[in-house]
Amino acid sequence: MNPLLERISVNPKICFGKPCIKGHRIWVSLILDFLAAGHDIEYILTQYPQLKREDILACIAYGAAMSHEHFVELKMVA
Repeated sequence: MNPLLERISVNPKICFGKPCIKGHRIWVSLILDFLAAGHDIEYILTQYPQLKREDILACIAYGAAMSHEHFVELKMVA
């Protein structure tokens, strides 16, 4: 298991049970949305100065781990 994943928590009593950065109420999906929109790690850290670089990397690691088990149905283009 990737040690970065220790920075992520899932608790049904916090943030509706969505995966969050441990010790913060910041959803993993929010960070991944920032990255998908083209923002870099430094930009995210300026928006959320309480986070560390490792927290952002943990979100990426969580997304990667999820993609091993789950996938999103995509429309096939010919």
